Amino acid sequence: MEVLTKRFILRDFVPEDTSRFEAYHADPRFLQFHGAEGAEPGHARKLLELFRAWATERPRINYQLAIVSRKGPEVLLGCCGLRRAGSDRRKAELGIELAPAYWSRYGYAVEVIHALIEFGYGELGLQKIYGRTVNANSRIARLAEAFGATTVASSTPAWMSVKGWRQVEWELTGNQWQGGHPTWLSQRLLRRR
Repeated sequence: MEVLTKRFILRDFVPEDTSRFEAYHADPRFLQFHGAEGAEPGHARKLLELFRAWATERPRINYQLAIVSRKGPEVLLGCCGLRRAGSDRRKAELGIELAPAYWSRYGYAVEVIHALIEFGYGELGLQKIYGRTVNANSRIARLAEAFGATTVASSTPAWMSVKGWRQVEWELTGNQWQGGHPTWLSQRLLRRR
């Protein structure tokens, strides 16, 4: 599976991604927005095993993809996905994570999210895309708002309450997207193959 954007390849994970994925998952800046399980030894490797298993499922319901630069050498910038497990098949959870070294690259996240939304509403035939984030992660909240998503729920998992945070859920319907996603999100951002 591969989705091309102007600057990136969104593709299934390969074994060569393991050390880079584990490295950014161990970064304290990354861990601050995750529960205790994120810091457990082997957690990142287990995630990669899960992502690879999802890639072999037929029919495929979960897409968790590596974000790599189209300019060589291939560098793992993070991962992104649309996950339908546990949901109606017309609904998926969108997730994106950039390695902390790329957090200041807002345009990277915009390009990747745009590609996922187009893939979800186009090829997967979704009707609703939603996401969850820690309210302290203002980068993701700003992205969701920029794409026209609306906040629909809020909860406070135990590990977040200790930090005074809460979990915010947002959603973007296909009608909202088709009816007026921001014009600065040019269709030219996405090319599929």
